[in-house]
Amino acid sequence: MATFLYKLGRLAFRRRHFVALIWVALLTLAGVGAASAPAPGTTSFSIPGTEAQKAFDLLEQRFPGMSADGATARVVFKAPSGEKMTDAGNKAAVEKTVKELGGGPEVASVADPYTGHAVSKNGTVAYASVKYKVSGMELEDSTRDDLKEAAQHARDAGLTVEIGGDALNATPETGSSEIIGIAIAAVVLVITFGSLLAAGLPLLTAIIGVGIGVASITALASALDLGSTTSTLATMIGLAVGIDYALFIVSRYRAELAEGREREEAAGRAVGTAGSAVVFAGLTVVIALVGLSVVNIPMLTKMGVAAAGTVAIAVLIALTMIPALLGYAGRKIKPAGEKSRLLGGGRTPKRPGRPNMGTRWARFVVRRPVAVLLLGVLGLGAAALPAASLELGLPDDGSQPVSTTQRRAYDLLSEGFGPGFNGPLMVVVDAKDSAKPKDAFAEVGAEIKGLKDVVTVTPAAPNKAGDTATITVVPNSKPSSVTTEDLVHAIRDKGAEITRDTGATVLVTGSTAMNIDVSQKLNDALLPYLALVVGLAFLLLIVVFRSVLVPLKAALGFLLSVLAALGAVVAVFQWGWLSGLMGVEQTGPVMSMMPIFMVGVVFGLAMDYEVFLVTRMREAYVHGETPGQAVVTGFKYGARVVTAAAVIMIAVFSGFIGSSESMVKMIGFGLAIAVFFDAFVVRMAIVPAVLALLGKRAWWLPKWLDRALPNVDVEGEGLRAQADPEEEKELVRA
Repeated sequence: MATFLYKLGRLAFRRRHFVALIWVALLTLAGVGAASAPAPGTTSFSIPGTEAQKAFDLLEQRFPGMSADGATARVVFKAPSGEKMTDAGNKAAVEKTVKELGGGPEVASVADPYTGHAVSKNGTVAYASVKYKVSGMELEDSTRDDLKEAAQHARDAGLTVEIGGDALNATPETGSSEIIGIAIAAVVLVITFGSLLAAGLPLLTAIIGVGIGVASITALASALDLGSTTSTLATMIGLAVGIDYALFIVSRYRAELAEGREREEAAGRAVGTAGSAVVFAGLTVVIALVGLSVVNIPMLTKMGVAAAGTVAIAVLIALTMIPALLGYAGRKIKPAGEKSRLLGGGRTPKRPGRPNMGTRWARFVVRRPVAVLLLGVLGLGAAALPAASLELGLPDDGSQPVSTTQRRAYDLLSEGFGPGFNGPLMVVVDAKDSAKPKDAFAEVGAEIKGLKDVVTVTPAAPNKAGDTATITVVPNSKPSSVTTEDLVHAIRDKGAEITRDTGATVLVTGSTAMNIDVSQKLNDALLPYLALVVGLAFLLLIVVFRSVLVPLKAALGFLLSVLAALGAVVAVFQWGWLSGLMGVEQTGPVMSMMPIFMVGVVFGLAMDYEVFLVTRMREAYVHGETPGQAVVTGFKYGARVVTAAAVIMIAVFSGFIGSSESMVKMIGFGLAIAVFFDAFVVRMAIVPAVLALLGKRAWWLPKWLDRALPNVDVEGEGLRAQADPEEEKELVRA
């Protein structure tokens, strides 16, 4: 592989005009496609195989005009202080608003609060339910504008009016913090390279790669039902890995220049060596992201595949466009150790010949491996302790910022009707195989009324055929509580008994039940997913490192870092530690897809640092150094770059903590803290300590396995064999 990539790097360096033209053409094509495509909306949400989804599908068949998956809105009214919603003036204002709400072409139905018993017992709060014919993703902007305008008319009449439901779902905003993250990355690159031009190359190529990826996602959003979160995730991961991959190749290029190589040769060798590491690091990330499809949640699969595509683009750009841009830059890119004059180049160093920080740290770890190993493991173990209290759920309007109308509507409904009113359960009774459908409907309602935590059970509402009915159940507790989850399971247990007695099938659905089923599905998939991703990456790393213990150590270190990161997420988003600093306005359960998502993404990113750092050690060991000295050499050349890469990735991910959407905020924080733990504790401390303790055994591989594995030559041994012996002698003398 090193030889092929070496040739590719030299070709891109020589044919830089052609390479640049191809990438500019791809960016333009993707941009045109995005500009001409319909604007993406909120993605539809389906969970195949769950009871809640089966109930939705049954409703579509038996209640064809019901639009079970249609968007909904709850327009919540509150009377002025000292007044009631039943007062004549307030009632007239509400009825006028209800009439306005029902006028749109996409509106399926509007329930009047006064005829639908939707006024609170104390008379201060009322709500009108609006049902639409299409999903929230398909709603026209004009329909949303009509909804807002009707609410404003009621406000003008003196009422407090807020709107809940999914009809107003908007694209999340990340604010200026995302730009700050990129700015921090730029500063780190300038410090690392000592050159504005060298620092600009990774940023430029990363932005181009993300531009192509996100524009492609936008162009395909309508056709593939991709939501706004998909492009946010692709941007987050694409920026981070795009900068990092380019950083490693530019850094290796400067190191090759420092050894006296010609620029084209240096570009070829940089792509052949560091590029090989980029390919395998990218493969681990792609495996982890595409592997999310095993969970069988379409939304998660689409997010993973889209982000994996952006990572693949980042790898291709690093292998081709970076050497092309290096060709354009020419002598403006200085060899390693030299700075541009603008940043202090040409000055005499204060302490010439002093080992760099990476070398000094590696020597310290090699001398005291046991102490460093224990301190690192115990520190991560302490950070992981809160993960034992992990509670999972999916965000609802109660987790929105208090500045949003959805959150204020949620709070008003809780105030007027109780916390469970925001998450009603829909019980679907399929009595097609029952001899007495009406008796079955009545029995289901009676059984549910006798359960704990039930406030209201509406009478059964049958379809025209009379073989299926819906019953709405309002719990006493809020939607994301454990008590509500227990109620869902209790209804389903009762349903099994009713099926035996009457032949009718009882299914529980609604957004709350769907969230519970999603959480359970994700929990069930976590271990198989972990085994698949870690197993495939373990095999890949055996090929890369030609060792059994090094990949095993890499996987165990990853588990430590991801558990510690989950512990930090629980402490902030569930317990409320530092919640004000992170902008967390409402604590609650951790997003149910967070553990499996972090396993996938963090594993891929963690293996980036493992590949980049340890391949340099492997290269030194293969070329004759002792195991301890190889660790020091790996840190001498790799620690500064890996540190810069980690800081950049942390800065990019931290930029998304400022998002207005709780899911994006949590993902940004979780990934940032996971990279911090993995890069600075696992890879910089635990990895060298373990390698120092193992010595030569770290690179042990059974002979039969050595013969069976393909030789991918990540260390660039083939390039050394191809080199002119006289040239190598001159380089050694230099």
